[in-house]
Amino acid sequence: MLKKIALLILLILPMGVFAQTLKFGHMNGQEVVMAMPEFTKAQADMQALQKKYTDEFQRTQEEFNKKYQEFQQAMAKDSLPQNIAERRQKELADMAQRQEQFQQEAEQGLQQANQEAMTPIYKKLDEAIQAVGAAEGVIYIFDVARTPIPYIGAQSIDLTAKVKAQLGIK
Repeated sequence: MLKKIALLILLILPMGVFAQTLKFGHMNGQEVVMAMPEFTKAQADMQALQKKYTDEFQRTQEEFNKKYQEFQQAMAKDSLPQNIAERRQKELADMAQRQEQFQQEAEQGLQQANQEAMTPIYKKLDEAIQAVGAAEGVIYIFDVARTPIPYIGAQSIDLTAKVKAQLGIK
């Protein structure tokens, strides 16, 4: 008799687990990030850094153009000896190569600065998502901005507003 009761409990227990409603949520992380004050500051910092790189690139470009025009004028007058003309050509080639290298380093610097600025923002977002998920009792929260989801059913809870509220964003 005891075996029959235990068997019955083992058969009924899984049904009770499956009878619970599973809660899923979704949110738009990009919308939340763009509303964060940290993101606005990071964007302003990135624009300032990009302007510094652009200003430096323009300054070196103007310097190169000036030296190139001087060289062209001197060559037009045939006033440069061969060895001086070759030395100036080499200087111009070196300047062009340094400028190209600077442009590559500037792009890498911008990418690295962007990554360093965005990492704590996404960490804060993820912590807020976890807090909202725990508070709402959902199994998963899908971020529709990070992962393409072909279908979101009516049963899925849109938690974007609650994540914003968790971060103190109105």
